[in-house]
Amino acid sequence: MSLTLRTLLAPSPSTTRGSPTPISAHPKGTHITYCANKTIYVRSIDTPSECKQYTAHTAAPTIARFSPSGFYIASGDTSGTVKIWDSVGCENTKGSYEVIAGRIRDVAWDGDSARIIAVGDGRERYGACITADSGNSVGEISGHAGQINCVDVRKQRPIRAVTGSDDATLCWYHGVPFKYQTNVRGRHEKYVLGVQFSPDGERFVSVGSDRKIWVFDGKTGEVVKEIGKGVHAGSVFGLSWAPDSKRFVTCSGDRTVRVWEVESGECTRFWRMGGEKGAVGDQQVGIVWVPGREDGMIISIDLDGNLNYFCEGREDGPVMTVSGHAKAITASVAVPGSGKIWTASSDGRTLVWDLKNEVAYPVSGDGHTSYVSGLAATSDGSTVSTIGWNDTLRSISATETTFASNPIKTNGQPKAIASTTIDSKPYTLIADNSGITLYNSSSELSRLPLSNPPTTLSALGPLIAAASSTSPSITLYTLTPTLNPALTPVTTLTSLPSNPTTLALSPQSTHLAAGLANGKILVYRAPTSRNPEWELETNRWSAHSGRVNSIAWSGDGKFAVSGGLDTHVFVWSLEDPGRRVKALNAHKEGVGAVCWTAEGEVVSCGVDGAVKVWDVR
Repeated sequence: MSLTLRTLLAPSPSTTRGSPTPISAHPKGTHITYCANKTIYVRSIDTPSECKQYTAHTAAPTIARFSPSGFYIASGDTSGTVKIWDSVGCENTKGSYEVIAGRIRDVAWDGDSARIIAVGDGRERYGACITADSGNSVGEISGHAGQINCVDVRKQRPIRAVTGSDDATLCWYHGVPFKYQTNVRGRHEKYVLGVQFSPDGERFVSVGSDRKIWVFDGKTGEVVKEIGKGVHAGSVFGLSWAPDSKRFVTCSGDRTVRVWEVESGECTRFWRMGGEKGAVGDQQVGIVWVPGREDGMIISIDLDGNLNYFCEGREDGPVMTVSGHAKAITASVAVPGSGKIWTASSDGRTLVWDLKNEVAYPVSGDGHTSYVSGLAATSDGSTVSTIGWNDTLRSISATETTFASNPIKTNGQPKAIASTTIDSKPYTLIADNSGITLYNSSSELSRLPLSNPPTTLSALGPLIAAASSTSPSITLYTLTPTLNPALTPVTTLTSLPSNPTTLALSPQSTHLAAGLANGKILVYRAPTSRNPEWELETNRWSAHSGRVNSIAWSGDGKFAVSGGLDTHVFVWSLEDPGRRVKALNAHKEGVGAVCWTAEGEVVSCGVDGAVKVWDVR
């Protein structure tokens, strides 16, 4: 067997309310790059599922920018480190430099792709000017009394640079080497959040949280004019110039993306996300006007992390929206053969993925507002149930991909969920702080109080398996579908070498796989006519070096896939327990969930927010 990555479905950009989320486009208009969790993604614009990732940063990256040549990317992180790396293979780090003692908030290349300026939060200084190939200093950044939020370098000669800061000022520099020349005060009243030179270098524009837009001369730094006064009703988080240097686009907390004509100062096109009412997640916090294209493509990032594609010639909303998870994926579920999986993350966001078309859609309706701790699907795939730390059980119509309007309040914080069907009747079991509760589609049916409540469940037909991460044992129950359905204990499996963290019953109910906190997986065989007791079949599935977070069986029950805290994904063989295939370092920071979607196809979801589809051969 082999385990081969087929598709990488990248997460959404990491966003922070009240702060810009920078995005950069390749000079030829083929790719964009952005930061998500502890990874940087280089993503095709026309085919978003074509994606590569750069994982060399040890701290969370905050900014990534293509060089003017397009061959390299400069990225910075929260530790003050800047890395220069190959944009084609997302590997071959050219240089790694510690430039300031704090978060890098922006970087800018010069026109020769030879030097960069990095700015951000520092203790002794707020920025540095270095060469890309050696990290040698080529000037200094001074003149600000607070953190620097943005920087840009004029790509033509004479070389100029400008920075914007929390101190509401702009600083002007001549180069090379870069030297402080003057400080522009009195234009912005609050934080300066974005600056950028036009492609021809004749102008540069600054925007800020005071909702103002200022145009300056690109050679002298002198003020030309203010435009759009009073138009934006929220902080302006970013701007980007059109390739013709005659127009630029801004994005704002007022949920709008606006195109401006420089000479007239008029807004020639705008799009408002979320309609008239909208939501906080519709705030637009990042923007790029994609160069090298004839369709006038503009890509914005909203606070929910969605990538919104606009075309300047079209007045209607985005022509395409690319969604994903911005936080750690905590649960997933699939109905084999449907071509879809459902995923949920620690911020309450729930998505349904169309694996054939390689796109994701947010589940509509009122969902969870916090950590989603579990997903479970009915055997026919018609309904998906979700539980969250807002102490609710919710259901999703798989055909309409929308949350039902009648959530059920759970008995305390739900830890785990499982669905089963008996005599064509679906049941949902939830483990909470005090025991296991049984539900039908609309109400609670019965409750089993337990002194040591389980933290993981698995169910198939009348057989229920439950275990607690604080006790090295597994209890099996039968569900009796009477007028008052109840759980009856059958047996307890004890003497486990570590506490169980995840359970999975095989589709034929012949085996139970238990993932443990120490990384081992135990497989038990169900009772037979020859042996009426549950019996340990193998303990050789032991390649994980950290907690096993998720296990799923193939449809024929011959193989199982597992994902763990150690970042690895393994596929195991029941017939040959010593045989396995692996995907090492599949997800940075750990694998949150795995599922088997079809014969020869598994999906893994990670703490990095990414979804990966693997071919098993």
